Amino acid sequence: MKLNELWPAEGAHKDSTRAGRGISAGRGKTGGRGQKGQNSRSGGSKRSYFEGGQLPLVRRLPGLGGFKNRWRIEYAPVNVEWLNGFEAGTEVTPEMMLMAGLIRSLSTPVKVLGGGALEQALTVKAHKFSASAREKIVAAGGAVEELAL
Repeated sequence: MKLNELWPAEGAHKDSTRAGRGISAGRGKTGGRGQKGQNSRSGGSKRSYFEGGQLPLVRRLPGLGGFKNRWRIEYAPVNVEWLNGFEAGTEVTPEMMLMAGLIRSLSTPVKVLGGGALEQALTVKAHKFSASAREKIVAAGGAVEELAL
């Protein structure tokens, strides 16, 4: 088999209609554009948002400014004082935080913040820690372990 012998299967390829190529083509003379008018002429189509001269919706609405960073990582915040509900010496993981109702989902990474005071030594595992949270956990005799995102 050679390249010049390759053809699509019978009935798989339909020839495109050639409008405006004479009477025998079936779409001759006006070429399916009707009689006169804007759309019968070349380049005569209206813009997609054109509303007959009425001020288009695009221009009636206020411009929504700003910028949304598509690479931003949203963290589930957990304050240090919320961890006081766990027993001393416990290894606190995001799974345990979920069961305790401190976070809503395991799909969002957890960031431990320094709000409040920690009263017992805990080993806290989270994706991120604020500097003050890290200090408070270590000061209480606990340990900090960062998880990979």
